[in-house]
Amino acid sequence: MDRGLLDLMIVRIPGLRPVERAELCRKLRGEEDLARMPGRELEALLGRPLGRPADMDAVRLSAERDAANAAKLGIRWVPLVSASYPPLLREIYDPPALLFYRGALPDGDKPLAAVVGTRRPGGAALKAAFDLGRGLGLQGISVVSGLALGIDATAHRGNLEGGARTYAVLGSGVDGIYPASNRPLALRILEGGGGLLSEYPPGTGPQKWHFPARNRIISALARGTLIVEAPAASGALITARFALEHGRDLWVSSAGLGAGGTARLAEEGAKIISSASDIVREWGLGENPGQGGQAEACAGSTGRALADSLARQLAIR
Repeated sequence: MDRGLLDLMIVRIPGLRPVERAELCRKLRGEEDLARMPGRELEALLGRPLGRPADMDAVRLSAERDAANAAKLGIRWVPLVSASYPPLLREIYDPPALLFYRGALPDGDKPLAAVVGTRRPGGAALKAAFDLGRGLGLQGISVVSGLALGIDATAHRGNLEGGARTYAVLGSGVDGIYPASNRPLALRILEGGGGLLSEYPPGTGPQKWHFPARNRIISALARGTLIVEAPAASGALITARFALEHGRDLWVSSAGLGAGGTARLAEEGAKIISSASDIVREWGLGENPGQGGQAEACAGSTGRALADSLARQLAIR
């Protein structure tokens, strides 16, 4: 079915929550459904008042600009209702209505591991991030991370060194790389057959509040999340909490246990691993990791208690 500019328009309606954009994506069938929808009808569909009604003419113009910019820059997008949408990402409560990408989307039949951590790691944790990324790559497992300085970028590099396709989820549009110093790495990711992904349309700059939202996508795409090193207030702990909420595996690296956040996760039940082989054995993938199954839930009581503790630490509601 031709949805025209519908999904790009949904992304450009101001003031909507991700779950509301996803709801519109599921319920509407074409751009005219949205363009002709009175404000009150839209509010009824969403179940709440929106305050100032959206100017649908302006929304359409923004969508048209996004389509033109995407075509010029080689950016593609996949809506939530498409069969090509990453299946694990579709499972969560608030999946992006639209996923923009450059390069390739992850293969939905192969498991990904999220590897994340602090932007200012110690030497041992930095080496562990590279070795874990490389070891996973040698086993045919792709890493998904956030292209941030420190652990994220190093895990991406290790995964590339291991011969895998690696995937970066950005807190900006995929036409802009933040930090700029990681532009060469972003190019390597594309050249290696991986992808740059974002829920934000082209031209969107990095904003502080984008990064916690970005972390839910990293967690959701992966079968399990590994926290290499995280201080007590690290953003990586947000990814850890999302992993538990999404029913994914959660591990910490033995190399990062000197950091307060990583140590706390281990104390409260996160499994400690020291190599990529530990993950391969945990998933029972043997010599054919690409055929791994769907995400497995963390053990019930331990996972819930750990998620509640993280919520208290980070004051996330």
